[in-house]
Amino acid sequence: MQEFKYRNITVSGKIAVGTSTLSKHLKQILGWQYINTGELQRQYDRQHGIDENQQGAVARPDSHEREMEAMAQKILTQKQHIIYEAWLSGFVSRDIEGVLKVLVICSDEAVRIDRVVNRDNMTIMDAKRYIRARESENIDKWQKLYGNYDFWDPKYYDLVIDTYASGQLETVGRVLDKLGYKGSIKIT
Repeated sequence: MQEFKYRNITVSGKIAVGTSTLSKHLKQILGWQYINTGELQRQYDRQHGIDENQQGAVARPDSHEREMEAMAQKILTQKQHIIYEAWLSGFVSRDIEGVLKVLVICSDEAVRIDRVVNRDNMTIMDAKRYIRARESENIDKWQKLYGNYDFWDPKYYDLVIDTYASGQLETVGRVLDKLGYKGSIKIT
């Protein structure tokens, strides 16, 4: 088995920047366990009658958010070969050794809006409102819980990738290079 420079990877970013696409490609290539916190949150929301697409983190109790943070820290500290995708995973793991913290951004807001329109089958105006509301509500809640941080400040990350300027293959290649991966890259 190949030795890597890091034992785990976090993939962080806002809505429709490409975190899930990157994470799935990394799982396919590396064969590591993939944890998608968004999916865990949606399961929690369904169990508690919350419409995640309307309310997001604001509808969840603070204790749940803290439990999710503690779970991420425990997994990233105690396990290896994990790809952990979450809005705040890089920030949450900022002091954990051996974790490659990747921040995914998209510098063109219109591209993000288009991705949401196509992914969620909504109008451009609805996509704009959705992105604005979800991000501001989540950031407000997290700043109340954790402090007045910019959770996506590049100083918390080992690698920042702009998916507006970087295609899928280049994006995954940059992460694999930083990881020290020596194999071939084939994504489907």
